[in-house]
Amino acid sequence: MRHDLTSLELFVAVAECGNLTHAAQRQHLAVSAVSKRIAELEELARTPLLIRQARGVALTPAGQSLLHHARQMLQLVQRMDEELGEYAGGMKGHIRLHAVASALTQFLPEELESFLSRHPGVHISLEERTGKAIARAVADGSADLGIVAGPTAAPGLSALPYRTDRLVLGVPNGHALARRKAVRFEEALAYPFVGPHAESSLSALMQQGAQACGRALLQRIQVSSFDAMCRLVETRLGITLLPQGVLAPHVAAGRLRSVELKEAWATRQMAIVLREPGELSHVTRALIDHLQKAAAQPR
Repeated sequence: MRHDLTSLELFVAVAECGNLTHAAQRQHLAVSAVSKRIAELEELARTPLLIRQARGVALTPAGQSLLHHARQMLQLVQRMDEELGEYAGGMKGHIRLHAVASALTQFLPEELESFLSRHPGVHISLEERTGKAIARAVADGSADLGIVAGPTAAPGLSALPYRTDRLVLGVPNGHALARRKAVRFEEALAYPFVGPHAESSLSALMQQGAQACGRALLQRIQVSSFDAMCRLVETRLGITLLPQGVLAPHVAAGRLRSVELKEAWATRQMAIVLREPGELSHVTRALIDHLQKAAAQPR
């Protein structure tokens, strides 16, 4: 059974878009050309690969298997092209990186800028996701790397140490806790919180902390933006729990006060998650090395 790379690339596009028309637009081809390629793949496989639905397509079990192997083959070819391309002058390649908001807000902008300034031929697609979504994306191949924060579970993935951050309370000026330097989380639970997105690793950590205290976590509002959380705290709608680096500008401007937590879990370890290290492209390995070296430098 012989497969050409163009057909495999089109099949991956269809699987990721879930729609032949969207896949055709992404690949700059006619829908009929994409449909013909898929039909040829099904003829080679001698089994249906897609389930045609009213609003798109879904993969059959055979299609899921082909998607897994097609991604591996395309990544291997990309890795070969990238490493050979270095001999022609300069590192080139495309990296799909998904990261939690904590990493994206505190660390990644400067680190990616310094990496890309050294390697202008590299393109990085960066997306903000929750920890669970990142683990899924890396596992299914739709992301090359992910950066998550504890305690995100990433079964079946390799994890490399990245940075640590410290969670602190953000409270409005004049709040009962504003004069305190440090408190136990149990004391903070007496007040309503402005909480993060329910699927975030930070939300899970807060829930676990409340359970350990035998107390309920009262979240008056839940939003997905750190800036929105800070703004809501400034207007006295509650207190919040955020990384110290996120709160620092608001504290420096006098809009909020930060209060340290005495719990050990307030210090979080971030990790770079990936599938098989041996399958990574040269440019992806270079980015990992750059991020870990940057994390080792004092801020």
